[in-house]
Amino acid sequence: DTLVNDAYADTLKIIAFGGVEKFYTGEIARDIVDVVQNAPGNPGVLSTLDLSIYAVKERAPVCAVFRAHDVCGMGPPSSGALTVGQILGTLDSYDLSAGPDDPDVRRLIGDAARLAFADRGRYIADSDYVPVPTKGLVDPAYLAQRGKLLAGDSALEAVAPGAPDFDHALNWADDTSPEFPSTSHFVIVDAQGNVASMTTTIENGFGSRLMVRGFLMNNELTDFSFRSHRDGVPIANRVAPGKRPRSSMAPTIVMKDGVPVLAIGSPGGSRIIGYVAESIIAHLDWGMDVQQAVSVPHAVNRFGTYDVEKGTAAEMLTEALNGMGFDVNSRALTSGLHAIAIGGGLEGGADPRREGIVMGR
Repeated sequence: DTLVNDAYADTLKIIAFGGVEKFYTGEIARDIVDVVQNAPGNPGVLSTLDLSIYAVKERAPVCAVFRAHDVCGMGPPSSGALTVGQILGTLDSYDLSAGPDDPDVRRLIGDAARLAFADRGRYIADSDYVPVPTKGLVDPAYLAQRGKLLAGDSALEAVAPGAPDFDHALNWADDTSPEFPSTSHFVIVDAQGNVASMTTTIENGFGSRLMVRGFLMNNELTDFSFRSHRDGVPIANRVAPGKRPRSSMAPTIVMKDGVPVLAIGSPGGSRIIGYVAESIIAHLDWGMDVQQAVSVPHAVNRFGTYDVEKGTAAEMLTEALNGMGFDVNSRALTSGLHAIAIGGGLEGGADPRREGIVMGR
């Protein structure tokens, strides 16, 4: 998934479409099919026809409002922009300035994420195959309504998908899809002011463990729901021929008055969403520069259990979060955030948890 401002759009379209046309024809395509069909243990049925009918698709970005900024990213089938946008939009009426060490700030962020992930699991999939209430999910009025659920002082006992405005019936069941982290991210701002935020993945570590001409084949089918129905109700992110699986990649460009002020993103499976949202809050609400923002100790909630980053100050939140009613788990949270703040000059930040470097001239 790549998010770019307009100055890069035509160039990337040429690269994407031209690259696919050349890559998926001729000897390389036959080599790919041969490796997949003869894979040891679990041979596949991929054909050269499958590759020849594949086409790159341009999709409109999705933007949500947070602190008078437009937070823009990739729309479905990526869930990144919608879910990051929902987290931030749900929190827009709350004062988070007390910072990352304040338990109530972490309560608000954690439960906003749980609400957003409930909507994500119910509604988001490939919009070419199922209707997705994209506008409704980031509508400020809907998010303000969801935000009212956070008004207490303890963890939400339960969360459920909301009912965003939509012109179709919302008869979907919650999905189950294991999402494995084997992802990379980078951001670029050039001398002409072009901005690119790019996340790429092959899914699990080493993808499908198959290599063709030095390239690892991906394992992206595990981003689909492993169930097609739940209690007779179809799951939006179920498998279908030609359908693209839902991802959590969240390459993001934050705009102020139509001008990019921050480019950011991260690897990390479905925790990408929490990492990116947290870092945007750190930069805009906690007054951190981008290096501090990508380095802040992580505390991430998706489905109820609050993951706090092992060996960091985030572990000090455990007792307070337990007291609020959260189950807390201390674990390694190896994001790989990269960010560039754009203002009078450029300021970069590279996550110290993984490889990465800030470079400029």
